[in-house]
Amino acid sequence: MTTTQHPTQPPTPPTGQSTGTGTDTDDRHAGRPWLVVAVREIVVRVTNRTFLFSTLFTLVFIAGFAAFSAWQAGKTSTYTVAVSTSEGSRLVDQAATAARADSDKVVITPSTVAGEDAARAAVEAGDVDAWLHQTASGWALTSGDDVSLSLQTPLEGAVRDAALDRNAATAGTTVEALERGATLTTDRFDGQTTNRGFVQAATFAFALLFFMGALMFGQQIAASVVEEKQSRLVEIIATAIPLRALLAGKVVGNALIALGQVVLFSGVGLIAVSFTEWSSLLPTLSTAVIWFVLFFAVGFFALACLFAVAGALASRTEDLQSTTSPMTTVLMLVYFASFALSGVALKIASFVPIVSVVAMPGRIIAGDAAWWEPVVALLLMAAFSAGTVVLGEKVYRRSLMQTRGRLSWKQAMRTAD
Repeated sequence: MTTTQHPTQPPTPPTGQSTGTGTDTDDRHAGRPWLVVAVREIVVRVTNRTFLFSTLFTLVFIAGFAAFSAWQAGKTSTYTVAVSTSEGSRLVDQAATAARADSDKVVITPSTVAGEDAARAAVEAGDVDAWLHQTASGWALTSGDDVSLSLQTPLEGAVRDAALDRNAATAGTTVEALERGATLTTDRFDGQTTNRGFVQAATFAFALLFFMGALMFGQQIAASVVEEKQSRLVEIIATAIPLRALLAGKVVGNALIALGQVVLFSGVGLIAVSFTEWSSLLPTLSTAVIWFVLFFAVGFFALACLFAVAGALASRTEDLQSTTSPMTTVLMLVYFASFALSGVALKIASFVPIVSVVAMPGRIIAGDAAWWEPVVALLLMAAFSAGTVVLGEKVYRRSLMQTRGRLSWKQAMRTAD
């Protein structure tokens, strides 16, 4: 009588006899085979030249941005304004005082010229940036190109103040009396202050980090699984370790590398922010970064498992585009949702697993999230990841040894263990 052996259940050798892999059956169950797989995944990734180059390139880009921002912040802008009258010179001096009070990186100086022809020649020669002169309706600032806002804004303020003083005196009153009650202040019920541009920039950085990390490492996991399946190497591996240990090792190994890369990029990014005009917001950003890392770590386990399943459902490398498309679509939706959602929709999305990886840290930076909200969102993410891993492990185990072609989730669930 001939006994048929299932490919995932190799014959059990007699007691004391090796399986041929150098590991006894008892040792296989008593040890930690998933740890061996995880270490192998880490070693393969960190020694890959493409991975090292992309990581180094990203770090250089972030460091370059920091250096450029520091250079921009420390650069002094000097403007010379041509004037033809003493009143014009006085207005330029007032504008220079106002600009210096707003920023010590803007210097404005007057330069006296005889008239329009001399002013035009000075502008064309590059000796002055613009010519401030009086017209029938007020004052005009003429230049050879667009005037920088750093120069235009303080000059507009000086001209306005001078006109108010003159008109107030004519009306027999004062500027203070005319401007009484004309000040508008902004605040919030929760007492928080936000910088919308900073919030948008930080949210974009979170979305980009999440999208790049999840997609790159997810595709690597799927490719690794299908390569082992296509070459039939997985059948040999299955004789040494359980398939769930193989899945756990791949997920854990790649999750650790992805998390390490995110932490590295985030740390360098925080250093970069310290050299920008947003350095005062660093404490708030640091808190949001910590939450982002936590959400990424928990959420990536679910995504890594799903990408491993996508690799197991495929029989050839060419099938990966089809089997990974649902995860890729989800990642794209999360990426674009970080810009499209606002208000109540954004608040709801910050509790939805996977989307919350980006949405909740963005709300933390904006000061819109209570202390308990990220905790609840993280617990929901953990529950989702746990359920995904349990379901994914079952589909992975049932589809990995099937070589009859690309499988669907439904077909894999119907396949016997």
